[in-house]
Amino acid sequence: MTPGGSQSPPGVVVVTGASRYLGAHVAARLAADPRIDRVIGIDQSEPGPEVDALLDQVEWIRVDAGSVGGLLADLDVDTVVHLALVSSPDPQHGGRAAMKEQNVIGTMQLLAACQRAPRLRKIVVRSSTAAYGASFRDPAVFTEETEPREVPRGGFGRDILDIEGYVRGFRRRRGDVTATVLRFAPFIGSTADTTLTRYFAQPVVPTIFGRDARLQFLHFDDALEVLHRSVVGDHPGTFNVAGPGVLALSQAIRRAGRVAVPVLEPGLSGAVALARVMGFGRYGLDQVDLFVHGRVVDISRLEREYAFTPRSTAAAFDDFIRAHHGRAVVTRDQLAAAEQLVLDQIRQVRAAVRERS
Repeated sequence: MTPGGSQSPPGVVVVTGASRYLGAHVAARLAADPRIDRVIGIDQSEPGPEVDALLDQVEWIRVDAGSVGGLLADLDVDTVVHLALVSSPDPQHGGRAAMKEQNVIGTMQLLAACQRAPRLRKIVVRSSTAAYGASFRDPAVFTEETEPREVPRGGFGRDILDIEGYVRGFRRRRGDVTATVLRFAPFIGSTADTTLTRYFAQPVVPTIFGRDARLQFLHFDDALEVLHRSVVGDHPGTFNVAGPGVLALSQAIRRAGRVAVPVLEPGLSGAVALARVMGFGRYGLDQVDLFVHGRVVDISRLEREYAFTPRSTAAAFDDFIRAHHGRAVVTRDQLAAAEQLVLDQIRQVRAAVRERS
């Protein structure tokens, strides 16, 4: 396949997860493309006010991604863009069990429906570089063929491995369908609102003492560009999608003008606890392991196939910083609670050392 290679553009495109930020932006962008006849957004919940205006030109059907059944055949769908993934558990909506139900079971059911869709000729699946895990045994750079050295500890990383396994099975059964899997690095940019952006947006950033992870980011607009090209062109295979270059965690924190608070807890639970005390949201094992070990991927396959290079990790991060400069403040009570937690963890570490000696 030559770079940017394409058959005729799709006629009818279904976008799953269209009530969410990424799905709504992708659906809106595709609907604005005159080469595409219809764009149908589906999700299990109605769009919120923050994305509702984006979907003016998108047909909307409220249905779970795993329950589309005959919908694909009835609508003569020829392309499916699967974005209905949950990256972290929400205790108020079923926690980890509900997350796995949507990510893994939902994808399995969607692929089963796709297998029965006679006119389907393309499927684009959102994946993540979390598939590689994060550990001290990792190589300096992951290529698409690199196997994870350890099974990811976090639920999202394990879900991604299951999802990609189902896609491989689908490829064997429907060799006539172009299947594209996009392993996205963490999104960042002026408009992205994720666990990662909330982490760096805070004045005081918890880190792990003695570690300085190497990180890659992907600008949200570049993610939209790659998804768009995947729909209007034919790009079979699996692709790492990330901004070129690397930022160390310490560089990112300094660049953002934030203050790092090193945590000494050996079990890494200290970083999670500190984030909760500071009111900075939930950080799962996927995020904690990333901040400890880092992760860097090779994007040469993407550049060759798509004739496109995302903006650099540093440029994407700087765009995020410009949009968030001066927004966050930390209260005196939050800072006092964080200081107390750090002191408690230091005492625990010293007590553990004394017991071993």
